[in-house]
Amino acid sequence: MAETGYSRSPKIAKGALVQLLPDIVGVIPNIIVFQYNPEKITRKLTPWNPFNVDQSGRASQAPLVQPFDVPETFEPFVIELDATDDLEDGNPLAVATGIETRLAALRKLTQASEGLIGDLIESAKSLVGAGSDEARRPTVAPILLVLGPRVILPVRVKTFSVEETLHSPAYYPLHAKVTLALEVMTPDVFRSQEDVPSKIAIAAYQATRLQEDASALLNTANSVDSIRAILPF
Repeated sequence: MAETGYSRSPKIAKGALVQLLPDIVGVIPNIIVFQYNPEKITRKLTPWNPFNVDQSGRASQAPLVQPFDVPETFEPFVIELDATDDLEDGNPLAVATGIETRLAALRKLTQASEGLIGDLIESAKSLVGAGSDEARRPTVAPILLVLGPRVILPVRVKTFSVEETLHSPAYYPLHAKVTLALEVMTPDVFRSQEDVPSKIAIAAYQATRLQEDASALLNTANSVDSIRAILPF
C-alpha cells in the first residue's frame, strides 16, 4: 500500500486543566494537559427544589421554579500520571523528578497564589527570612476544565486526593492517580470581579452553554419523524 503520510488512527484531542494565574508580568496560565484522557466522566446536576424551602410566612413557590443556574459537578474526576514513556525517552526532568512537576502543578489548583513567578519569588524570600509583611487577601485563581471543544467550563476544586503507587530511588513519584471533585462556577460568582481571568471564565461558561443550547435545538430537528410518531394527531 502506498505511503500517504496519514495514519488510520484518529487524532485525539487532549483534555486539560488551565488555571488563569495573574502574575507579576500579566496572566501566566498554569496548564496541566492530561497525559491520558479520563476513561469515564461523571457530570452531576442538582436542580433547586422549591419544596425544600420553608414556605411559612411567604408566598408559595411555583412547583417548577428554577431561579438559579443548576449547580453542576464533575466527580469523581480521575487523572492518571505515569513517567514510564518519558523515562524511556531519557527526558531529563522525568529522570530527575518523575511526575513531581505535574503533581505540583495540580496541587497549585487548590492554593491561594500570587502567580507562578510571584509564588516562587515569595517562597525564596521566606526561605531567607525576607517574606512580605503586607496584609493580603488570599485567593485561588479561576480554573478552566477543557474537554475538547465541547466543554470549556470554569471550575473550582472541591476535593483533591493523590495515590502514588511507584517511586524512584530518590522517592520521587513515577506513577500516581489524582482524584478530584470539580464544581462548575457560574457567572454569578464572578459578578463583582473585573479582572481578565474572571472575564475569560465568564466567556468560557457562556460559550459552552451556547453550544449546549444549539445541540439541543439540533436534536429536535433530528428527531422530527420520531416526534410525529408519538403525537396523537
